Amino acid sequence: MASSARVVMITRKTRVQELIERFNSWSQAKFYLEHNQVDVSDYLDEHETYLEQVKRAETYLRQQGQFQRIDRSMLPNYQFGAQDIVVVIGQDGLVANTLKYLANQQVIGVNPDEARFDGQLLAFTVRDLVDVIPASSANQVDTREVTFAKVETNDGQSMRAVNDFFIGPKSHTSARYTLRWKNREEMQSSSGIIVSTGFGSTGWFQSILAGAMGVTGSQEHAMQGGFPWDDDRLQFAVREPFPSNTSSTDVVFGEITKKQTFALESHMPENGVIFSDGIESDFIQFNSGCVVSVTVDREKGRLVVA
Repeated sequence: MASSARVVMITRKTRVQELIERFNSWSQAKFYLEHNQVDVSDYLDEHETYLEQVKRAETYLRQQGQFQRIDRSMLPNYQFGAQDIVVVIGQDGLVANTLKYLANQQVIGVNPDEARFDGQLLAFTVRDLVDVIPASSANQVDTREVTFAKVETNDGQSMRAVNDFFIGPKSHTSARYTLRWKNREEMQSSSGIIVSTGFGSTGWFQSILAGAMGVTGSQEHAMQGGFPWDDDRLQFAVREPFPSNTSSTDVVFGEITKKQTFALESHMPENGVIFSDGIESDFIQFNSGCVVSVTVDREKGRLVVA
């Protein structure tokens, strides 16, 4: 492998490890599960299989040269190198979560348990690393680009999304804001806005389309199957827009491109948030005075495909 290429392996905690952290010991966690009639064997099988696959991958990768292993909790603060090759061992969600912290590095998704996970983003197994790592180092692999969404606020905060952004209330209340799009400006009240990338357009975004189709009695929608991962565009949808004397519902669905700006100004004194990819614990505050711009990010992800 080329000396300039370092392999960074991303792993996650298993359910067993997370339970041990929660209950301080496996015996206490096991008691809790069994008390609730949960079969612990499934948890243990998953745990043992994952750790064995991680061990096999690490043994091989350490032999290839520069290597670093990190847990996904370290992703927000880890400094990746431009030439790093990133190996993600886990489920699709871990691949997506990793992508948004990168800038054009190759990402190899590895399925640690083919019997358990379908893994649409997990094109490889640990066995495949023997072939794909040298090929990746030599830039002889096929990759698929993934378009990111980006938000930036008027007070200097920013965040990237691989799947989608949620912009709205922290709890089950109404969000109030001014929406600006296509030279139009509208005061709105809703339960929030979803902004989706092509990568995320078959996820949360589809549930919003399904609800809208159910209300209108439609059987088909142009976005029903999502849109390509590498499209330089985003789609926004307003959830449960509410018309009133001070709020309108004329702009509830639309496209954001590199040439078409999209912005929101909060009118909520508190509990306004922006988070990406369903991770509610990592958020930007979206309260009165905050103006957020949503754009197609200049950087793209690169997912190695089989």
